Amino acid sequence: MIHKTYQIPSISCGHCTATIERELAVLPGLQNISADANTKQISLNAETDTALREAENLLTEIGYPPVT
Repeated sequence: MIHKTYQIPSISCGHCTATIERELAVLPGLQNISADANTKQISLNAETDTALREAENLLTEIGYPPVT
């Protein structure tokens, strides 16, 4: 299991965090998805590097690109 934390500057409210958590929850291979509007971060566990890349791509697609 790979633990990853992303900085997401475009998170501004609880609606943003709910959207991120809901969208990422449908991807296979991700667990323990948690978004925080105060720190503008999300953390998750991924089973593979591929799952991480898919999460990063999805975040960008829905308007919350991670800072790398």
